Amino acid sequence: MEYAIDATGPNENFAVNCRGVTKTYGTGDARVMALRGIDLDVRRGELLMLVGPSGCGKTTLISIIAAILEQDSGDCDVLGRDVKGMVPNEKTRFRGESIGFVFQLFNLLPALNAVENVAIPLLINGIPRGNAEARAKQALEAVNLGARLDALPGKLSGGQQQRVAIARALVHEPKLIVCDEPTSNLDHETGRSVMNILRDVAKSPDRTLIVVTHDPRIFEFADRIAHMDDGKIIDVVDGKNKERLQ
Repeated sequence: MEYAIDATGPNENFAVNCRGVTKTYGTGDARVMALRGIDLDVRRGELLMLVGPSGCGKTTLISIIAAILEQDSGDCDVLGRDVKGMVPNEKTRFRGESIGFVFQLFNLLPALNAVENVAIPLLINGIPRGNAEARAKQALEAVNLGARLDALPGKLSGGQQQRVAIARALVHEPKLIVCDEPTSNLDHETGRSVMNILRDVAKSPDRTLIVVTHDPRIFEFADRIAHMDDGKIIDVVDGKNKERLQ
C-alpha cells in the first residue's frame, strides 16, 4: 500500500516536496533502479528520519534533495527551488548557502583545529577569515565545545568530533540540514547527546532536518519517520506514537 502524501504540490509549509522522483544507475544488465517514484513532503521546522535496509535508496534520495545528484524524472522542490532546473554553479551556491551536512565519518580536516574546520563553509561563501572564525567560535560554544576551540580532530573524542561537524553544518545558518548516519559510530549516551543538539536545532520553524539512520535508539527524536524499501517510501509514521499517518 502506498502511503498518503501531505499535499498535491509545492507548499510554503514544506521545506521539501518530491513527486514521482526516479533515479537509475548503470545501463543494460547492470542497470539498477535506485528510486522508483518517490513522493515525499518534509515540513518546515521538523526532524524527519529516513529509515530502511541498506541499498533501499535513502542516500540517493537525500543526495537529490541536497542538489548533489540529479533525478532522472519527477519533481523535487527544495526550499522553494526546483533543484533539477539549476545549472551546476547554481547548485553549488544553493548548497553553500542553504544546506548543512552532517556525515557518519565526521569529515573533519585533520590538520585544522575545531574553529578552522567550522569556518570552512563561511570561507567558501566569501566571508573574511576574521569574521568566519568569530562565527565559528560562536557555533562551537553553542554545541558546548567552547573549551576545545584550538583542538585538532585527533585530540577530540568521537562525540566531540561529531559536535564539531554539527557546528560546521550550522555555522552558515542553512534552512535545511541533512544528516547521514550521524550516530552510527557513537555509543548510546553520546549518540543521545548529539541527537539532543539536533533536536534543539529542529525546533526552529526556519530549520528542517532530514536524518538517514539505521539506529533505532534515536527514533524517539523524530517528528516523523519515513520508511523506505526498494526505492520507494512505503510508510510514514508519527515519531512519538508510531501511528501511521494518512
